[in-house]
Amino acid sequence: MRLPAEWEHQSGIQLTWPHSDTEWYQLEKVLDCYVEIACNIIRFEPLIIVCRDREEARADIAGIASRKGLDIDFGRISFYEAPLNDTWARDHGGISVYGDNGEKYLYDFVFNGWGLKFPANLDNRITRTVFGQGAFNDDVMGVDMSPYVLEGGSIDSDGCGSLLATSECLCSVNRNEYLSREEIGQELGSAFGLERILWLDHGSITGDDTDSHVDILARFCSPDTIAYVQCTDPEDADYDGLAAMEKQLRGFRTLDGRPYRLIPLPQPDPIYLDDYRLPASYANFLILNGAVLVPGTASEKDDIARQRLQEAFPDREIVVIDCRALLSGHGSLHCITMQFPDGYLRTGTL
Repeated sequence: MRLPAEWEHQSGIQLTWPHSDTEWYQLEKVLDCYVEIACNIIRFEPLIIVCRDREEARADIAGIASRKGLDIDFGRISFYEAPLNDTWARDHGGISVYGDNGEKYLYDFVFNGWGLKFPANLDNRITRTVFGQGAFNDDVMGVDMSPYVLEGGSIDSDGCGSLLATSECLCSVNRNEYLSREEIGQELGSAFGLERILWLDHGSITGDDTDSHVDILARFCSPDTIAYVQCTDPEDADYDGLAAMEKQLRGFRTLDGRPYRLIPLPQPDPIYLDDYRLPASYANFLILNGAVLVPGTASEKDDIARQRLQEAFPDREIVVIDCRALLSGHGSLHCITMQFPDGYLRTGTL
């Protein structure tokens, strides 16, 4: 088995579409952000949208795109209907895994609302629902991975057998606490064909309610490169944990024994909803065919993040999108998306 890296060629991206009954603050601004993200995705590859009503979602996109002067090609979008609690596709979406002989598996792990914090009874069924509606090619095999609880945002793969993950999340209460960390590593190693897990034991971002998903902290950019959030303000509440994480990253080695090339991303200036600090992070970027979409905060640090990620991805366009509206839901750009590699989606590969 092999868990591909996000930078490998993709057949498309999934978004799960917000509606009036989802738990979004200022839904109009959130939908504006979703449409801008959707328009940028379809510049580079197909998009599937899971929604409660395709005509409702299509009308949202058409109206907002017209108002904002955005180009939208509905020929690049496929709609699938399913009941849903929320719209975090990264965590309820299927996880793609290749077999030894090129077989294509779609793993459907249990999604339980980040350790039973939020309702997830409908979201937990989204992957099997769209699978049954023919979203995936006939040679893709759906695999029920219950009772194991796993969210896509909690793992990051280099495609070569190494996995980045945080012990705080994968070993947390109400996920798989009946297993030890060693046993969790064995389960993931078998499922994904891993050589090893690089466990981050430090690092968190205030406002995050995922128990430190790795996709807001540190990300593989290539088999020998990791981008990570760097805090330089000793007075910041997150400084100690992020500094300890940085030290641990410096001690990691590639499979052939070399230090990783580390690319520090700035910590965004604090953003608040009332008196609650929101979990902004430039590490929550999405890699596409030919581009990287970066969650911006409309500050000067956006350009710093852009420049540093351009170093990591010299052959891809770096696109910064203002994603402050998404932070009200305690997530951002990578959290609302899920990529599928070559050969998975029925939309094909463009």
